Amino acid sequence: MAKSIADNTDLRLKTVLHVLTEGVWSGGSLNAGEVLAEATARVPFSDHEATLLSGGIPRGHKTLTSATAKLVKAGWLVKGRSGWTITDDGMRATVAFPDADSFATALDAGTPVPADVAIPPAPSPAAAPAAKAAPAKKAPAKRTPAKKAADAVGKAAKAIEDAVEPVVKAVRSRKAAPKTAAKAATKAKAEAPAVESFPQPEAVAVAGDFNTILGAPENWAPQYDEAQLTLDALDQLWKISADLPAGSYTFKIALNRSWDENYGAFGTFDGPNHELHHDGGTVTIRYDHRTRDIAIN
Repeated sequence: MAKSIADNTDLRLKTVLHVLTEGVWSGGSLNAGEVLAEATARVPFSDHEATLLSGGIPRGHKTLTSATAKLVKAGWLVKGRSGWTITDDGMRATVAFPDADSFATALDAGTPVPADVAIPPAPSPAAAPAAKAAPAKKAPAKRTPAKKAADAVGKAAKAIEDAVEPVVKAVRSRKAAPKTAAKAATKAKAEAPAVESFPQPEAVAVAGDFNTILGAPENWAPQYDEAQLTLDALDQLWKISADLPAGSYTFKIALNRSWDENYGAFGTFDGPNHELHHDGGTVTIRYDHRTRDIAIN
């Protein structure tokens, strides 16, 4: 096990490529979360890396997620809407730079993979089971701190849900419109002028360190309903409004309930977090998929 966070992270980056290579061999596929989970299972977090940040995620996980941008820059990994894909050079890099030190040096220096290095072949059937047996033994012990924290967050979210349930029911009951109002709405919709549309994702979420305040079970998790924005068909903007306590928050825009496609500051794919410095009260976040820009007020 490497000693520093940087060394551990480099070793996990190499492991990410190994996990993706094994996926190519087996013909299976893993989403980004599963790849990262497997990498951290094989190279467990130290106690320091397992400590939870204010966003509710382990320090080591956040460091690793950000560091995967180096694999993309090197041309060894492609992050797409359907998941992560290792390139031929990425597979060859696992052979060209076999130890953690040479791998980290090549990655940081932008060293190309030598042209004479072949793509590693799949292991023989006899060797495959042994290669896949190791990860399962390492995962439980080191992931306990994060699981405990997740359980605590889940309990807090349940308490919030129980508290607001009567209010939600009351709001829903008021939304039941009479038949005459429904007919008027249908007529107005039919008479409304055509609105120019733009290809939109299936879902857009604001995933950050305030999702539990919105009622989600955990933070930084774009799969939950509470994190989803609503598309305004008129102006083609995705919107969400929430009442947040005063404070500083960070978040990203994540599409289709996963991290496969996400946008940070300046609309950068997999970029740095957006920052929200809020005085308290209702805040509205708007996302424009045409430009990847956000507006907050």
